[in-house]
Amino acid sequence: MSDDLKAPAPRAVQKPHRREHHGDVVIDPYEWLRDKEAPEVIAHLEAENAYTEARLAHLGPLRERIVDEIRARTQETDLSIPVREGDWWYYGRTVEGLQYGIQCRVPAAPIDPADPLNPAAWTPPPPLPDPSQPREGEQIVIDGNVEAEGHDFFAIGSLDVSDDGAWLLFAVDTEGDERYTLRIRELRTGRTLDDEITDTAAGAFFDPSGQYVFYATVDESWRPDTIWRHRVGTPRTDDVQVFHEPDDSFWVGAGRTRSGRWLVIEAASSITSETHVLDAADPTGTFQVVRPRRHGIEYDLEHAVIGGRDWWLITHNDGAPDFQIDAVPVDAPHEPPVTLVPHEPGVRIEGVDAFAHALVLDYRAGGLPRTAIARLAPDTALDALHWPGPGWTELVAPLDGEKLVSLGTRGNPEWAQPTLRIGYTSFTEPATVASLDLARLSEGAAAITVLKQQPVLGGYTSADYAERRDWAVADDGTRIPISLVWKRGLVPSLDGGESGPNPPASAAPPQPSPVHLYGYGSYESSIDPGFSIPRLSLLDRGVVFAIAHVRGGGELGRAWYENGKTLSKTTTFTDFVAVARHLIDAGVTAPDRLVAEGGSAGGLLMGAVANIAPELFAGILADVPFVDPLTSILDPELPLTVIEWDEWGNPLHDPEVYAYMKAYSPYENVAEQQYPRILAVTSLNDTRVLYVEPAKWVARLRDVGADALLKCEMDAGHGGVSGRYSAWRQRAYELAWLLDVLGRADAAADAPTTPSTQSEKPPIS
Repeated sequence: MSDDLKAPAPRAVQKPHRREHHGDVVIDPYEWLRDKEAPEVIAHLEAENAYTEARLAHLGPLRERIVDEIRARTQETDLSIPVREGDWWYYGRTVEGLQYGIQCRVPAAPIDPADPLNPAAWTPPPPLPDPSQPREGEQIVIDGNVEAEGHDFFAIGSLDVSDDGAWLLFAVDTEGDERYTLRIRELRTGRTLDDEITDTAAGAFFDPSGQYVFYATVDESWRPDTIWRHRVGTPRTDDVQVFHEPDDSFWVGAGRTRSGRWLVIEAASSITSETHVLDAADPTGTFQVVRPRRHGIEYDLEHAVIGGRDWWLITHNDGAPDFQIDAVPVDAPHEPPVTLVPHEPGVRIEGVDAFAHALVLDYRAGGLPRTAIARLAPDTALDALHWPGPGWTELVAPLDGEKLVSLGTRGNPEWAQPTLRIGYTSFTEPATVASLDLARLSEGAAAITVLKQQPVLGGYTSADYAERRDWAVADDGTRIPISLVWKRGLVPSLDGGESGPNPPASAAPPQPSPVHLYGYGSYESSIDPGFSIPRLSLLDRGVVFAIAHVRGGGELGRAWYENGKTLSKTTTFTDFVAVARHLIDAGVTAPDRLVAEGGSAGGLLMGAVANIAPELFAGILADVPFVDPLTSILDPELPLTVIEWDEWGNPLHDPEVYAYMKAYSPYENVAEQQYPRILAVTSLNDTRVLYVEPAKWVARLRDVGADALLKCEMDAGHGGVSGRYSAWRQRAYELAWLLDVLGRADAAADAPTTPSTQSEKPPIS
């Protein structure tokens, strides 16, 4: 650590704030930090930033090296593979030196009505030899760099082009608070209309006629609660409210079916949902509910045409905890449903996408995402689509069978396309985009044509890296999956040492390796295999990357999620500790070489494990951490609080939930003990996890002598800074800190791992 620091750490003034619920009185000395508009709060955050910058100034050269490594591996000027939508091919362009992508299009050849499935009409334009040059006939749809001028933060929340290709709608956020201002632009002339709609949620879209825009607005707690219809070219005051959700535990969203036949509104909580539909040919009509909401029942629907008849394909959990898919006729929705995909415990059915010529089933099995595809012919009978069965073909990525693979369909907007765009990746295999010819589906890999693999410059070879699945055993005997990634030859604890994977009994055990252990474990979110260029800066320095797939996530089905939420939430924390102990006991790492990371709800996980097992970790990186959950969930006026009660419980009205949450809240359970080094990263404008939570947490950690640092982005939101170069610098900042904690700050990339010790901590002022 740096010895340059002269000034003491900022110490927040203690101002007692009384909180009383269910007869329990809590005096919170740092709640005053919640007042974002107070000059003393901003001054405190700025002091924290200055202190953190001074403490980590010695890592400046390492941060610059990491940024240089990311840039050297990234093809900065590049083009995505075009996707056909209507009469245009749409694609993205990045340009060296520019922060944001540029969305472009070129005209597509007309589809011959006599031969609509001719592959020539669906084959994207070939790659350009020089991606910096425009394609012939190229039009810029939207240039994020132009739109972002004059703003420190920029994000697009809605982006849609009318079916006739004439109009663009886009909605931008320039604060980081996820409230978007929607505008409409004529693409032929570049003229932006006077239509301007502020404070919208993401996801606005045109109806098929292009005359109307449907969008959502949020209430004072940032909950999307109302759907509106706007006629293009008219003032906002004329907009029509088409749906309002009064229940504070529900949010709403809207969209179109891929067939273009229906407009859809979904109202949902974490455990209940309800869908309303409207014939898209009548956009000013009244939406009708498909199935009225029932507490605890979730469903969504997809419009399909099978055997010449219109069907709703309904994915639901009514009597099927891991979900199943039923079909009901659109014109007779109350007929007994036909089950196409039955419920199978442990196999999580995630949904189905319908096309004119195929159905695509997404599900999870064995902790990994899977995809199966069924071809549809004009005479396909519904009973030929029962899964599993001969009507379905499992999609298999053409990769080494030992890799942990994520795959599925990607970017397929057209209803009648004869090919499907697919994507696959692993921890060591860069993302690949390919085309699947439905007519050759039965031929397996022969039906797949690779269109592009993510470029990784600098001589990257996936064979130089390894990945595998391991398992830890939790206190209750449950096996917890672990994903491991490392560079071959740099990690003796996983490579098997110099003697190979089966060294003689007399061989000395390999030295423990530095490990970066990541976790999340909430909202049924799964952390699937994926490639990362910034991660290479760790792997090439001999650091192992590991993911603890703890309960509360969705990797192993709905029960995996249910056993890590509400009154079972602490299972998430003990699972993570079990994974850390397993890696230590197996000799993969040691406590002085283990750093944990998690963000948002994963930041809650970080705060919890810091309290219950601090001796296992050398450092903890907490991004936008949810570390004061009880205070937040007790206040229904705070953003998104009420809709979170299904995930965490309702401590405001339930004393059991209150006591349970208080017992694990990281902020409320900081104790007089030796903590690992901690870096908390937050954003002032975050509306999902407010900056005040990590600010209070760090203040309390300092009270007990912990070496805790706070970095607050003053112009960002929940996802951090915007722009790719800014994001690279932010990640380099975090990775440099990780390497410093692991004793690898001075290691050159590709240097062999050698025994190292944690840097000596400076005295706490």
